[in-house]
Amino acid sequence: MKKLAVILCATILAGCVSMAKVDSGSHGLGERLTVTIEGPWNHLTAPDLGPAQTWTMEGLPLDQLLLYTGIKDGALVHSKSYGKIRNFAFRATMQPDEIVTMFEGMLTRDGSTFTLTKLEPAIFGGLKGFHFEYNMIRKMDNVILTGVGWGTVSKGELFAMIYMAPRLGFFAQHSAQVEKIALSARIKE
Repeated sequence: MKKLAVILCATILAGCVSMAKVDSGSHGLGERLTVTIEGPWNHLTAPDLGPAQTWTMEGLPLDQLLLYTGIKDGALVHSKSYGKIRNFAFRATMQPDEIVTMFEGMLTRDGSTFTLTKLEPAIFGGLKGFHFEYNMIRKMDNVILTGVGWGTVSKGELFAMIYMAPRLGFFAQHSAQVEKIALSARIKE
């Protein structure tokens, strides 16, 4: 945790990171996704964070909401790799379990461990999609994270939302609000 805090502080001091408040209301993300939020979130932008938008309530590394909007066939779901170079590219023909496996690979590229606890059909963005839940042990500090995600593929593009926070003390604080965001999501056809 100290290592991440030092890196984040160094990056902020270098002027490469910006944080903007995201107020309550409806927000267009990308060209086709809209979500409605209650209460403010913070949108973090920095080099190597894309292609997902990264939002947080408590600040990284305490919680993060990753919003993927219109990821095209062949595009990566991360901006850089750690250690071994691994390619986590989306393919428009992927099934929900393959998409979750792709996200697992992306989330554990630093050596963290991931355990899928639920994968089921669900509506996301007003379309047939999937919902998943997982636990993860973050390698850098051995914190146990709980996570939840939703996703769908529309017109060959991936739309997904993943939220994670430490299981003890943080996940329950915002999980109901995150679920409301997921239920509010609308994808333009």
